[in-house]
Amino acid sequence: MRISEFQALIHRTYHERDAKRGLETDMLWLMEEVGELAEAIRKRDRKGAEEEFADVLAWLVTAASISGIDVEKAALAKYGKGCPRCGSIPCSCPEHPAPKQWP
Repeated sequence: MRISEFQALIHRTYHERDAKRGLETDMLWLMEEVGELAEAIRKRDRKGAEEEFADVLAWLVTAASISGIDVEKAALAKYGKGCPRCGSIPCSCPEHPAPKQWP
C-alpha cells in the first residue's frame, strides 16, 4: 500500500469525526501516540512499537488530510532525491549521524 492509499483509507474511515474534533485536538492525539511509541521503544516492546508506529502514521495522515496536504507528495518533494541539505543518499551531512539500528 502506498502512503497516499493509506491516507485515503484513514480519510474514508475517520475524516468526518476527525474534522469535527479539529486540527488542534487531532494534533494532541498525534503527540500522545508519539509518546506511547517512545515508551514502547524505551521498553524494547517490539509488538507495542509496531502498533504505535501504525497509530502515529494514522494520526499524521489525519492531520495532513485536515490540512489539505498529500503526505506522499510532500515527502517525495522534500526527500525524493535524498537528503534535502546535502542531496546525498545516504546523507553525508557531518552534523547528522546515521540513526542507531532497531535492536
